[in-house]
Amino acid sequence: MEPDLGERPANGVGPWIGPWPDDARLDPELLEHGDARNVVDRYRYWRHDAIVADLDLRRHPFHVAIENWQHDFNIGSVVRTANAFLASEVHIVGNRRWNRRGAMVTDRYQHIRHHPTVAEFAQWAVDAGLAVIGIDNLPGAVALETYSLPRECVFVFGQESVGLSDAVRDVAVATLAIAQYGSTRSINAGAAAAVTMHAWIERHGDIAGGHRA
Repeated sequence: MEPDLGERPANGVGPWIGPWPDDARLDPELLEHGDARNVVDRYRYWRHDAIVADLDLRRHPFHVAIENWQHDFNIGSVVRTANAFLASEVHIVGNRRWNRRGAMVTDRYQHIRHHPTVAEFAQWAVDAGLAVIGIDNLPGAVALETYSLPRECVFVFGQESVGLSDAVRDVAVATLAIAQYGSTRSINAGAAAAVTMHAWIERHGDIAGGHRA
């Protein structure tokens, strides 16, 4: 049943108008008080666990990892973008703690896994049957725009200041560079992750489905 969104308040939707629907996915508190969460309309009034369960039915087979040796402030942005493109999981390699502000609460809907070391992350990727693909503008890197991205893979992004570690480069099947034309040496990890995930969508995603979301 499609929600009766009624007259929208400034943020989200107000209380449900009319008889309450008989739908176990819906949260009685949200129906009563309104839903101000940052979710698409199809998930208005849904319980949090019901949203995650529905997303799990549709997640894409690519993963995203970011090295976190210096508490990178871009991680929250990467998580938010991973949620938008429905990545299977986000992996934090290194320090467990990260700044969640940039995620805009999307980390509640995105599976996040921690790996203390690159070696442990690499072993997980082998066990999962995923190709590790580094993203960094380094000498010898292959152009992302020309590389045939596999459906099942994990993209790895390095720290803002130093890029990918040598340990990740050693385990990656390829290191890809994003074409740039301006004066800056690199774009930040959040922007690089968005470009890379969208490149995967262009090759493997249901484009029409994404525009219906």
